[in-house]
Amino acid sequence: MSKTEAMIQVPERKKRVYLSEDFKIDTWETIQPYFEELKSRAINSVEELEKWMKDRSELESVLSEDLGWRYIRMTCDTQNEDITKAFQYFVSEIEPQIAPYDHELNLKLMHSPYVAGLDKDKYRIYLRGVERALEIFREENIPLNTEISTKQQQYAAITGAMTVTLDGEEMTLQRAADRLKRNERAVREEAWRAIQERRTQDRQKLDDLFDELLKLRTQLAKNADFDNYRDYMFAAMGRFDYTPQGCFDFHKSIEETIVPVLTGIDRERKEKLGIADLRPWDLDVDPSGKAPLEPFTSGEELLEKTIQVFYNLDTYLGDCLATMREMGHLDLESRKGKAPGGYNYPLDEIGVPFIFMNATSSLRDVITMLHEGGHAVHSFLTRDLTLGAFKHPPSEVAELASMSMELISMDYWDTFFTDEDELRRAKRTHLESVLETFPWVATVDKFQHWLYENSTHTQEERHQEWLNIFERFNHLEVNWSGLEKYKPFIWQKQLHIYEVPFYYVEYAMAQLGAIAVWKNYKENPTEGLAAYKRALSLGYTVSIGEVYEAAGIKFDFSTEYIKSLVDFVKGEMANI
Repeated sequence: MSKTEAMIQVPERKKRVYLSEDFKIDTWETIQPYFEELKSRAINSVEELEKWMKDRSELESVLSEDLGWRYIRMTCDTQNEDITKAFQYFVSEIEPQIAPYDHELNLKLMHSPYVAGLDKDKYRIYLRGVERALEIFREENIPLNTEISTKQQQYAAITGAMTVTLDGEEMTLQRAADRLKRNERAVREEAWRAIQERRTQDRQKLDDLFDELLKLRTQLAKNADFDNYRDYMFAAMGRFDYTPQGCFDFHKSIEETIVPVLTGIDRERKEKLGIADLRPWDLDVDPSGKAPLEPFTSGEELLEKTIQVFYNLDTYLGDCLATMREMGHLDLESRKGKAPGGYNYPLDEIGVPFIFMNATSSLRDVITMLHEGGHAVHSFLTRDLTLGAFKHPPSEVAELASMSMELISMDYWDTFFTDEDELRRAKRTHLESVLETFPWVATVDKFQHWLYENSTHTQEERHQEWLNIFERFNHLEVNWSGLEKYKPFIWQKQLHIYEVPFYYVEYAMAQLGAIAVWKNYKENPTEGLAAYKRALSLGYTVSIGEVYEAAGIKFDFSTEYIKSLVDFVKGEMANI
């Protein structure tokens, strides 16, 4: 029996202490008594305060998991009205009722005479976050948050319905994008133009949707006494470790150190392809002229091979994904009506997350699976931490888990690519995409700063600023002649701008960290992997810098540090 067929012990949900085992979330009336009890409970010692914190965490975990399943089901089938209504009910009827209680409970915690007696090492990060939440809470923002959540759902509905027809076959944009890897240039161009034309059909709808979100988010920030929504989000996301200026400096370092490297790679690509002009549909094809890599043919095969890769790395890692398969916590294949993108959704009560993605048959899908698998491992490593809040580190740490997994697993990619030449192609392609992460993230992040610093801008001004930023960072060798009408709207494909604003620069920060983790792993696989797991198991009980330190790396975004790690990647690429 292979490792991937080994018997897996499916974890049971932890026994509830505060809530009854048969507690179900139907209406707000079934939940409110628990919040009222927590609000009114007398606390007469440090021990009683800790018990109160754990009871509150249990309630929050149950609510979070219930919302999680509603979101998962909705993204798996965006066209099912009943499923969408179930999610919307929670967002519109339950979440707004919870928010005032959250504020009251935060006040109760911080005003308790016993809070000073809590273990400072254990709770300092958590209490810091509670203090920040109290600072930015405004009751008038509760209905605004509900309206924003409802508006954000429209993005998935609009983009999830996008399909194109090629060679008589209707397909999702993700599946159509696989043709951009085909050797026939005419096929690539046809697919690229079809995708852009389909996006263009909804460009006004998406522009108008963003206008509505911009207005609501700006009002939210002003209500909380912030100059703009960017500053509000830095507070709301708990960005204690860096400032907006730090982001601008990071953008500049990326422009100076990485953009020139990628420009050189694009020049090589043009020469290898033997073309006079590099066009947007020439960026994903293998310049060697060989057929596109096809590492799997079904979602089931993708999962089976990924589990094997994880087992080859470490038994614990393999067990994580095998457990998820046993529990049915994966939906991997692309299909019509499914929301775009991919995610790992932590489920706090059961402690076993759910992976969602839109696989077709490409190398990109393998990377996405490894990426989300890294997030999943993180969920497993933190599932036994005392409070739910401990299990949710900021994305600078969360993305370190996922991006590191992409790289440290490379030694075992022969599971997907048995041919040596294909294996080399896959590794080189991925390392190029690792470098490409940086300018794209800088583009999106810089754009978001501008959007909210200039919240009264017009749609035309928005399009022009996007062009200004895009053309500084992205594929300077590409000829867009005749395609100019598409460029102002490229940002609309980035769901983060609509659904999770400002959650993006962390990808580049974590990508740097992941390269450093990989470097450590290459130098000493045993200690490198142990440090990776050790860091992730800390969850959010220590600062970002302390997590990185536990992983044996630095939280550093200076030009010098970036250059040293980029040089390491270039060296690895040369040795493939």
